[in-house]
Amino acid sequence: MSLFQRIKASFRARFPRRYAWPGMDINLPGGQHLHLVGSIHMGTRDMSPLPPPLLKLLRKADALVVEADISGSESPFADLDLPPPLSERLNDTQRVELERVADELGLSISMLETQPLWQIAMVLQATQAQRLGLRGEYGVDYQLLNAARARNLPIIELEGAQSQVALLRQLPEDGLPLLDDTLTHWHTNARLLQVMVSWWLDTPPTNGKPELPATFSQSLYDVLMNERNLAWRHTLHALPAGNYVVAVGALHLYGEGNLPSLLM
Repeated sequence: MSLFQRIKASFRARFPRRYAWPGMDINLPGGQHLHLVGSIHMGTRDMSPLPPPLLKLLRKADALVVEADISGSESPFADLDLPPPLSERLNDTQRVELERVADELGLSISMLETQPLWQIAMVLQATQAQRLGLRGEYGVDYQLLNAARARNLPIIELEGAQSQVALLRQLPEDGLPLLDDTLTHWHTNARLLQVMVSWWLDTPPTNGKPELPATFSQSLYDVLMNERNLAWRHTLHALPAGNYVVAVGALHLYGEGNLPSLLM
């Protein structure tokens, strides 16, 4: 790196550019210039189209980097084994709480009977987001993927949908900790979704550690956040030199063990 480049990098580190969305620029030693975007996988109608300055950054990028390419029609949940009945997987208290939330969302318990517990948690979370007015077609990463494909821009996956499902299938007790946390923090998760939407519609966080409500136990946070951030750091450092827009879940950019702090 030349003296001018070192001075420029030092200036950017001390005076980072502010964006109207959850985003930040990070330059890696290997010449990788990253624009990190805090994505929300489901968004509101007001979040579409994406901000023109963000799309301008995408046009200048050599590739779009995402957790997984979700623009296809194939389901990553195909060929899952049929689990035992819920009565064998949940105690009475857990079953009553699941029935209460399912009834609130208009979901059939008989439909949930055939799903692993981690998938039930995902269904509950997605349905809750829909009830709050969020839709997949307005999700930030989905819109970025469509914009990238329209420009024939290469798309790089940090994990891929199958790897994400494999991670969920490795959770203990059929994913009971994830379902437990989903039910325990049900109303807190709704507030967190609204906070993240406000980062796109109003004002993004001004520091790397905004006060956020806890919706995961520490053991789940380690698996779903910390360990993945560490793996992504390795992948991003291994990219060829160039300009990249990197869209990951917004919570990966903030809080304990966040991805930007690992890259800096």
